[in-house]
Amino acid sequence: MAVALGVGLLIGAERERRKQGRPSPTAAGIRTFTVATLAGAVGFMTGGVTLLAIATAAVALLATLSYWRTRGDGDPGVTTEIALVLAVLVGGLAIAQPMVAAAVGVVVAVLLAARTPLHHFVSNTLTDGEVRDGLILAGASLVVLPLLPDRAMGPYDALNPRAIWLVVILLLGISAAGHVAIRTLGVRFGLPVAGLAAGFVSSSAAIGAMSARAAKTPGVLPGAVAGAVLSTIASIALMGVVIAAISIPTLHAMALPLVCAGLAALAYGAAFTIFALRQPPSEESVEAGEAFSISSALFFALLLSGILVASAALAALFGEAGVVAGAAAAGLVDTHAAAVSIASLAASGHLEPRNAVMPILAGLTTNTLTKIILALSGGQAAFVWRVVPGLVLVVAAAWLGALLQAATGG
Repeated sequence: MAVALGVGLLIGAERERRKQGRPSPTAAGIRTFTVATLAGAVGFMTGGVTLLAIATAAVALLATLSYWRTRGDGDPGVTTEIALVLAVLVGGLAIAQPMVAAAVGVVVAVLLAARTPLHHFVSNTLTDGEVRDGLILAGASLVVLPLLPDRAMGPYDALNPRAIWLVVILLLGISAAGHVAIRTLGVRFGLPVAGLAAGFVSSSAAIGAMSARAAKTPGVLPGAVAGAVLSTIASIALMGVVIAAISIPTLHAMALPLVCAGLAALAYGAAFTIFALRQPPSEESVEAGEAFSISSALFFALLLSGILVASAALAALFGEAGVVAGAAAAGLVDTHAAAVSIASLAASGHLEPRNAVMPILAGLTTNTLTKIILALSGGQAAFVWRVVPGLVLVVAAAWLGALLQAATGG
């Protein structure tokens, strides 16, 4: 009952302040919402779900009549009326699950209070492409993922559709989060944040883009270098995430190499990031653009599927040596695809988790060669001499971590 009372007062207080700013205040305020939540609580206590349903229907009818009476007052919205009906239901929920009811009440109050910034964000900040990307991500997560089978299938039983799609969702979600960070932080941290965000999708592509930016505009060299190095941090972090999503035992086997590589990338990137942030703010603007590229994510899924089948075939024909060779070849294109394919083999029982370390590091090493070539592609010597040592340091730290783990029997 205390939770029902508190929720009613909380939502009602917000609605009371809102209606005071209107030329023709609506009927539902702090008293109405408090009585509504208490009505739901009392109804559920005395008559169960049946009486709660009757009380909710009665309040819904009264809210409809109130809206009909005031519909010509310049406020066509029905938010208050819907919130009033929900208040009755939350009051009933407070009797059965008070903590859940309290959480729902707080969320409703926050949504109601954030009306202006939410409307401004959706109407003026978000672009049509960003809204579309949000719908695509929601559909991929809430519609497609539950429908996919969660079992090994295909050639050599190497493909798990649910696991592959989960990696795609991780890529889309992390890319979208990075995009939001860029839009939120603005131009002051543009290049470093852009590099960090791009690294969650493709560190190789990020380094190539930063190399081209540094060659085109030498004045942004510190920021471009920071973005390139930070993309490596993101790449290592994403590798840990995708391996964990596929096989926790493989993550345990890769723990020390990933920690060593991550610390090396973090230490190397911190110096260049601090230096870049001390530079005068850039006048360039951060374009809205797209939150992610669905075509790139789908291409990654196809590439990953091919690598999974090829790695399973090599493992069946040549054993561990074939797995290492396959991962090294895949790493030239994408180190995460190589890591996921090896982790999937471990998850399906085709490979021992401890034997997955060398193939994954082989893919990381060959991918570093690709990154060095992309760093050279811009032709900016100052960029190359700042970025390449960090790339070599990261892969060396990863191998050192593997040697230390093997020496200690981890």
